[in-house]
Amino acid sequence: MYTKYITIILFYFFFISIACAEDIFFSLKKNKVNVRYGPSFSSPVKFIYKKINLPIKQIDKKENWRRIIDLKNNSGWIHSSQLKPINSIISLDDKILFNKPTIFSKPIAKIKRGRVLLIRNCKDNWCEVKTDKFQGWIENTNLWGKNN
Repeated sequence: MYTKYITIILFYFFFISIACAEDIFFSLKKNKVNVRYGPSFSSPVKFIYKKINLPIKQIDKKENWRRIIDLKNNSGWIHSSQLKPINSIISLDDKILFNKPTIFSKPIAKIKRGRVLLIRNCKDNWCEVKTDKFQGWIENTNLWGKNN
């Protein structure tokens, strides 16, 4: 009898912990970042990122190492010294960059899917972003890399 209740309580806490789990994103600190097979400098390099500010998601951690995954599902281990708090996002679809945080303001540019954007500020359903030549506001739907 009690075993049934304990099992139900354990399942409840398990599913609550999964539901409350928040994605943790970082950005790459440098233009060249090694991604390794394991959490150690002696572990072989799996591949190398060559894009500063690229957003990546942490899926595990071990001491000063973070297991990450990127938008294309590439994964591996990066030393925490190569990461910084998230400051960028990737648009998952084409978007319009607006002058102000409303669709009724002046459109500035069309942002293509896959473009890395630097976040300057987010409020309500909008993020102020900067790209190579433009700065403005986009709706914060269908973005990869944004912490909740």
